[in-house]
Amino acid sequence: MIDVIVFAISALIIIGGAIGVIALPNPVHAALSLIATFFGVAVLFVQQEAHFLALVQVVVYAGAIVVLFLFVIMLLGVDRAQELGVEPLAGQRAAGVAVGAVLLALVVGGLFLSGDPDRGGAVALTGQSGQVVPTVEGEQDVIQLARDLFTRHLLTFEATGILLTVATVGAVVLVRARGAEDLILDEPGTAQH
Repeated sequence: MIDVIVFAISALIIIGGAIGVIALPNPVHAALSLIATFFGVAVLFVQQEAHFLALVQVVVYAGAIVVLFLFVIMLLGVDRAQELGVEPLAGQRAAGVAVGAVLLALVVGGLFLSGDPDRGGAVALTGQSGQVVPTVEGEQDVIQLARDLFTRHLLTFEATGILLTVATVGAVVLVRARGAEDLILDEPGTAQH
């Protein structure tokens, strides 16, 4: 009975946070709703006795990723109201729709084409076979996870790190290019009172 109550409360937190991410107009509030969603998922991991995944959910996602989102939001100043009808870059919406359609086609194609190569299935989008890394009896789950992460999923892991780094550097470059003319630096000891 207690499991049902914990699941119901966590599900309400997850659904409410997900709706808040989509519906809230302020990006900072949307990021805070995302944190609530991540904590709800972490509770569900604890309920399933996947304690390592719950820890990763809180530390990596609710901690590092959302802090990165908030850093970029504050750095770009998108927490201020903007005119959504004005398109700053010509054709960006059409390009976004085209890129989204291509990514959707790749994901759907990867799902339908991937499978067991011995049964006629193709190799997934990563280009690696569906072989599972062998496990050693009595080995800790963290070691098995690390072996799988740094063998089969190394490309995905590295691509995620590069994507986050490029996004942060891009945000800094955009802010410096846009606001450089307004920045006035005083020489040390010459500040006006």
